[in-house]
Amino acid sequence: MNNNCCSCQNKCSCTVVSVVVSLILGVIAAFLQITGVFTLTPVALVAVAAVAAVYLGALTLSVLLSARRDRARECCGSLNALLAGLLGTIFLAALLLAVGITATSVISAILVGILIGGVSLTLLVSACLVRCLTACGD
Repeated sequence: MNNNCCSCQNKCSCTVVSVVVSLILGVIAAFLQITGVFTLTPVALVAVAAVAAVYLGALTLSVLLSARRDRARECCGSLNALLAGLLGTIFLAALLLAVGITATSVISAILVGILIGGVSLTLLVSACLVRCLTACGD
């Protein structure tokens, strides 16, 4: 097995980089939210939650129907990070819809930062998962 691939025994650097970049993007989004430069509307939150839910269903079906199901076991780091990002996105979008967003609220800024971090984690780790499932070019 190639060392660039994802596996439970050999931590994938792609997943680690994705988590770090997502944290940075979340902090930037929280800062932009608290300063009022960036705001989320309820329509955007519903769209984010819907896209995450559909993506979760598509991911589940693709892994279950995949001819390379044996390969999915080797990608557990990427799969775990992807599921955390998807479920966190759905949960936080619903929470922000229930609570409401105030542009200058510190709590809203923190929650928006976490939400943007979850969305970016989902997108970045998806690339890692595809890379892993395709055997990293083997």
